Amino acid sequence: MNMQFKDLCLADRDRIDEFYKRGESRSCDDCFANLYLWRRTYPVEYLIKDDVLFVRSKGRRRSWRFPQGDPDKLAPALEEMISCSHSMGTDFRMLVVTPEQFARMEEAFPGRFRISYQRDLADYVYEREKLASLAGKKYHGKKNHVNKFVRTYPDWKYEPITDENVEDCFQMAMEWRREEGISDEKIDPELEEVRSELAVSLNALRLLKELHLTGGCLRVNGKVCAFTIGEPLSSDTYVVHIEKALPEIEGAYTMINQQFVQNEMDGFTYVNREDDTGDEGLRTAKLSYRPVMMTEKGIVTLR
Repeated sequence: MNMQFKDLCLADRDRIDEFYKRGESRSCDDCFANLYLWRRTYPVEYLIKDDVLFVRSKGRRRSWRFPQGDPDKLAPALEEMISCSHSMGTDFRMLVVTPEQFARMEEAFPGRFRISYQRDLADYVYEREKLASLAGKKYHGKKNHVNKFVRTYPDWKYEPITDENVEDCFQMAMEWRREEGISDEKIDPELEEVRSELAVSLNALRLLKELHLTGGCLRVNGKVCAFTIGEPLSSDTYVVHIEKALPEIEGAYTMINQQFVQNEMDGFTYVNREDDTGDEGLRTAKLSYRPVMMTEKGIVTLR
């Protein structure tokens, strides 16, 4: 490629998300906020050329994301990505590719690519109305959690996150950090992913306006006990990037989930609550909300 790739910066947000909005993907990976917030753990760089957005990982083993933009330019974009990989002495690899995106690659070059879907990367997608109402036998247990929360904490309150209460959310996150045993000292490698996720959560709170994110928090006895952050992902799907709650407040996760859907997602059909990263406890929790579909994602290589 005859243009220089650039590191992501906040000023790129509108320009890059305009490309993702055209793609109408339901994958949580296809938005600027996720790329930007996770850039320290998964550093990427980008290039816009001929009305196509190219994103690739940095480091020794370069991997690509699905090119966004003019659909008529997909074939030449793929050719250029393959050529660029070979010129750098690496095999062509494309990460977090959805079935819809792979179908477009197959249409452009039948039989040239293969895909290996990764169950741990699949996003859980739910019907907004069902998460909002928790009606019916399948959600009986969730409804009971909400009812018990309301009885146990009659002074509970939901608030959108604003300049006035964002510091309270920061303080709750730091309390959650202490309870999880996370410190700035050397920690158990198993907690490294948790620490990275917490750093993402804190940065999302700090950059809520700049990233055009929306947040909501839950108070009990006047103190924030849970918060969550998300944004519109496509014309019919809203994505929840972050959700944190103090474990000692029983039912806080169920309550903030429902309240955020009820208060911030009017007009959307689906809610993407991202993947489970292979964590069995998280997988059980996400399955218990009865996803209406999974957004599969895989690794694409050349045949």
